Amino acid sequence: MSKTAKVIVWIVVILLVIWVLSSLTGTSKPTSTGPIEIGWIAPLTGDAANIGQNEQAATQLAVDEINKAGGVNGRQIQVIYEDGQCTGTPASNAANKLINIDKVPAILGGACSGETMAFTAAAEQSKTVVLSPCSSNPAITNAGDYIFRDYPSDSYQGSNAANYIFNTLGKKKVAVLYVQGDYEEGIKTVFVDNFQKLGGTIVADESAAPATTDFRSQLTKIKAAKPDLVYFLSYTNEATLGIKQARELRINVPFFGGDSWDDAKLWSAVGSAGEGSMYTVVSTPLTDAFKAAMEAKTGNNSITVCSAEAYDGIKILAQVISKVGTDPTAIKNELYKTVYTGGVSASSISFDSNGDLVGAAYNIMVVHKGAASVSK
Repeated sequence: MSKTAKVIVWIVVILLVIWVLSSLTGTSKPTSTGPIEIGWIAPLTGDAANIGQNEQAATQLAVDEINKAGGVNGRQIQVIYEDGQCTGTPASNAANKLINIDKVPAILGGACSGETMAFTAAAEQSKTVVLSPCSSNPAITNAGDYIFRDYPSDSYQGSNAANYIFNTLGKKKVAVLYVQGDYEEGIKTVFVDNFQKLGGTIVADESAAPATTDFRSQLTKIKAAKPDLVYFLSYTNEATLGIKQARELRINVPFFGGDSWDDAKLWSAVGSAGEGSMYTVVSTPLTDAFKAAMEAKTGNNSITVCSAEAYDGIKILAQVISKVGTDPTAIKNELYKTVYTGGVSASSISFDSNGDLVGAAYNIMVVHKGAASVSK
């Protein structure tokens, strides 16, 4: 082959390379300008569906606001909603779909601790960012480098409840009743430890399986123990049945619950049986604009626990992605440095070295005439 022929061949090869690279660039362009997909897991059916559905409305409200303002670097946010049913297996299946099929860079969820704990290992292994707006089990603190939450650990809630019941209410003998789940068991462990350290006595420690409909056996034992107060940890359906059955058995001491009781459906369902019940819930600086927007979206004025955190969670992810793009590792690294202000769940949101929310403030809610309000 002559020198001229070799030069021609090389020119052709170079042109072919340029054409291939140009073609590849052209095919990838829609991906870089298309929607940014974020995964989402919470209970849309089952015991905690009312909480999950309200959280979904808050999430979509934030998405609509972001997209209306131009999206993230010109790209729209699109959330892929999955039903975790507040239990491990459905949440794990949902996460596997989001991670392996949808290939999302981040998941907002789960809501229930059992949902989140079912897929943190898979998320960590695949380097998928998880930002939970509701899971509070203390074990999530050590779930991995890609796991975050803008909702406080129950190490805060359990100790807060113990201190309030012992010091403010002056109740020294407490019976504990809880449903066997990651959320309930996490708070229960912290509460009992702190209550006993304060000098209180746990006169009964009773549990029930998830979806239990008859608590009379446990409540009969509790009644015999003569507590000053019953600390009852469960979601809405079990709490509805347990509180009603306690009153039927003439257990007339106060009932005190966790933040999952922040559900208007519960208090309308139990009616007068819930009178005087109390529970802890994270203090959130909800704005009038947020309240009005949620009412317009849902058709009622109910904002359940974790909806504000879900709203802020999407805003936080959007803010981070606008800075570093959609690479999960870059998102993870930026989250550790993030300080988000102006939200509706907290005045300032930042994460510690474990991905946990820094700080927490709680309100004590008291039920009167079927509605809960902040204790004066």
